[in-house]
Amino acid sequence: MTQRLPALFLGHGSPMTTITDGPERRAWQALGKVLPRPQAILVISAHWETEGAVHVTAGEWPKTIHDFRGFPPELFALQYPAPGSAKLIARLEALLGAHLVQPASDWGFDHGAWGVMQPMFPDANIPMVEMSLDRSLSPEQHLALAVKFAPLRDEGVLIVGSGNVVHNLGLWRQFAGTRPDWAVDFQRRVNAAVVAGDHAALTHFAPGDEAAAAAINSAEHYLPLLYPVGARLPGDEVGVFNDTIDGALSMTCYLIGDTGLLARIN
Repeated sequence: MTQRLPALFLGHGSPMTTITDGPERRAWQALGKVLPRPQAILVISAHWETEGAVHVTAGEWPKTIHDFRGFPPELFALQYPAPGSAKLIARLEALLGAHLVQPASDWGFDHGAWGVMQPMFPDANIPMVEMSLDRSLSPEQHLALAVKFAPLRDEGVLIVGSGNVVHNLGLWRQFAGTRPDWAVDFQRRVNAAVVAGDHAALTHFAPGDEAAAAAINSAEHYLPLLYPVGARLPGDEVGVFNDTIDGALSMTCYLIGDTGLLARIN
């Protein structure tokens, strides 16, 4: 029997987190050592947006994409040569419908994927598929899609949403080094909703909800959260870790499933 894998949301923050020693990176490293070894990894990244279909990285060896600028050379030199997985792509097509899944050989692993997987699984020897965010979908539709992924957890697939609950680069300079009330308020509300499984609280925000408007902003970093949330199974607990806020960015992560794993990384 394949051991059920948890589903993860990882607040990835700056690409520098991947190569800088700090509590967030250390938590990812420790988690990679205690997780049951996945047979494959599915990453839903904030940094790949499409319209009308979900796209998935195709090919035997997807390239490493350095989708940023202004960082030191050692970050651009980092490669994550994990193999792709035609088997996982075929399984996604079976679960979602082949017409909704578009294999893409022109994409690869962006820093939303390799930035969190490199600390967890530095050997890059686990087959991995990155999936795009179909921005034609509503939040409720993203959740409905994620529910279909739940069986993968019993098939050796680690589902990872990579983004940030609070992410607003436009406000970064203004609030850097502080914990603004709006960010703290929104983060606490989302933490409570994820733990409680309150989907409505994660997808519906009032027009006058200024905290949500500031935290979610363009939404691409928030939407990956809905995939591990949607893949939650009966009996799953939720563990919150790396629950930090710096200005307009939170690093909060969630483990959905066996939260005893988190006790082993603290």
